[in-house]
Amino acid sequence: MPVDFHSALGLSDASLSAGKGDAFAVTSPIDGRELAAVTAHTVDQVDDAIAASRDAFMQWRAVPAPRRGELVRRLGNTLREHKTELGRLVSIEVGKITAEAEGEVQEMIDICDFAVGLSRQVGGLTIPSERPDHHLLERWHPLGPIGVITAFNFPVAVWAWNAALALVCGDPIVWKPSEKAPLCAVACDALLQSVVGGFEDIPPGGRLNWVVQGRREVGERVAASEKLPLISATGSIPMGKAVAQVVGARLGRSLLELGGNNAMLVTPSADLELAVRAITFSAVGTAGQRCTSLRRLFCHRSVTDDVVGRLEKIYGQLSIGDPTKPGTLVGPLIDAAAAVAMDAALEQAKEQGGAVFGGGRATGGDIPAGGAYVKPAIVRIDSEAPIVACETFAPILYVLEYDDLNDAIARHNAVPQGLSSAIFTNDVREAERFLSATGSDCGIANVNIGTSGAEIGGAFGGEKDTGGGRESGSDAWKAYMRRCTQTVNYGRALPLAQGINFDV
Repeated sequence: MPVDFHSALGLSDASLSAGKGDAFAVTSPIDGRELAAVTAHTVDQVDDAIAASRDAFMQWRAVPAPRRGELVRRLGNTLREHKTELGRLVSIEVGKITAEAEGEVQEMIDICDFAVGLSRQVGGLTIPSERPDHHLLERWHPLGPIGVITAFNFPVAVWAWNAALALVCGDPIVWKPSEKAPLCAVACDALLQSVVGGFEDIPPGGRLNWVVQGRREVGERVAASEKLPLISATGSIPMGKAVAQVVGARLGRSLLELGGNNAMLVTPSADLELAVRAITFSAVGTAGQRCTSLRRLFCHRSVTDDVVGRLEKIYGQLSIGDPTKPGTLVGPLIDAAAAVAMDAALEQAKEQGGAVFGGGRATGGDIPAGGAYVKPAIVRIDSEAPIVACETFAPILYVLEYDDLNDAIARHNAVPQGLSSAIFTNDVREAERFLSATGSDCGIANVNIGTSGAEIGGAFGGEKDTGGGRESGSDAWKAYMRRCTQTVNYGRALPLAQGINFDV
């Protein structure tokens, strides 16, 4: 691992070997080389971390919210100072191109800025009371330590979405990162600890974030703990369903961000140049490994050939290779298993009548050996093909024709997932139809922009098998707090609600 960011981000041998379980190797998807060995935490260590987070909560909840915001402001500034180094680590550990990796760190900075302002706005309501000399309030209080389980594809931003809001709401964090991106978690924790260590409202040596490393059993221990009232989990639909069952069985809260299988409609009136640019980034950005990546493209029959022709030309010129090199647009898949899954999906698509352009391994030139580099694929196929309803975490774009907008919307909605969606049109009626209650059934619906690239100002999340959770902007902070309804009698009588008489 290059020395330039190893020490700067706190990736010490001690931080990588804090666990007492089995060691596992961390390899780079760029070329398969081993970056480090990380020792997993045992379930007893997970329990200890959760207990420590509970103790920290007892103190942190009493710190005024604006002061909690000051800590997050300092974290944001620290991230600004280390944006390049942390972005490079993201590139090396999960294979993102430099622009996207640094963009992910910028997203962390943005959510910190958002949370700082929020720290002075986590207010409730004053409600008119039906009883004289009474007032009725709704107040929001810190909820407790939060369990955060993250996936490899956004190894730092998703933690920050949760951490920034949780911290200003008064909640410490227990973080179980993907075993494919443990170094990013260690780095983020070190940067936060560098801020916490000098913060006046926390005793010396105090912590507000605990990283617990390992595989499934570590995540299961986090999800099962009754000391963590909220579990925020990002990952696959099967993982999310398992987490929801465990958390629901103990009547805890879960905030789930799961599969997407996102779609776009391109209508006859669309600006095709704009649409094709949006399609390209949405479909091949992050090598198709975003939860918001474009999977299904519904083109009106009158424009399908034109759109596909333009896309095939662009796909044939995409620069694929080392994501840290200037000019690269498509880096590697996270591992060989992801490439195998892509091959299998394309074979199924062919068996179901699909015509495939692209796909297969990308080799030669400056493409590093040892990485899972693939050619993004375009598949013209019928929307009724079963493979279309399945999300493969790879750059596969299914192109589906339509004649009638209402039919296209119905087919757009006819999948289990419901995260992000888009329509390209210059017809205001078509746009408003897509955004209406009878249009897209996704948590995110866009007009004339792609499915990827959400801003932190709007709540992020989806419906159906996507999990129903909301993170980031809007009123997502409420998930990290508990609501308390309060009635105050400042008079000398004791009238009862609903006019009830109960004289004794």
